[in-house]
Amino acid sequence: MPITITPQTATVDDAAQISRTLARAFADDPMMLSFFTDDATREDSLARYFSTLFTRQYVLHGLCERTASAAAFWVPAQAQEKAVPDAATIEVLTGILGERAEQFGAAVRTAAQHAPQEPHWSLALIGADPEARGQGHGSALLRSGLAQADAAGQPVYLESSKPSNVPVYEHFGFRVREEFELPGGGPTLWGMWREPQADAAE
Repeated sequence: MPITITPQTATVDDAAQISRTLARAFADDPMMLSFFTDDATREDSLARYFSTLFTRQYVLHGLCERTASAAAFWVPAQAQEKAVPDAATIEVLTGILGERAEQFGAAVRTAAQHAPQEPHWSLALIGADPEARGQGHGSALLRSGLAQADAAGQPVYLESSKPSNVPVYEHFGFRVREEFELPGGGPTLWGMWREPQADAAE
């Protein structure tokens, strides 16, 4: 596997690269489109949003991995209670989201109500730069994180608002657990679940 596609642990020094990669990756994501509605400022706003989540939340309490053109944030079972935004982070996110902050808060609360209660890992987000899609970056990150969850004997949960991603995740062993709509006319979310497997997903 080429070194540029081999997953590496992400550190805070990778924040600029990761935030820009994810901003491009999520530029057409239905949920992000509902929060960042201005075409002219969307990429910059998304970069600030992902940089905030990465530096203030996931790099501290999650498992963050990257390739040259993709990134994934995972939350192990034992870190679920810690990997949530504190008051200062919420204030920063509110400033980034502006008039959409209230809608964002409602979406977060709704998703939390549907989240599994049993111990599990979460795939908080994963994305690859559109120019690098099809090159194996996302698959490499998925396999890496799933292998670690499998080694821990833990199931994995994720939420997707992009219908075309559902069969991709199903290929890696996920199954749709629940389908629900976000408030305020928001998009549909597919909650997906994967039981631990003896071997990493192929």
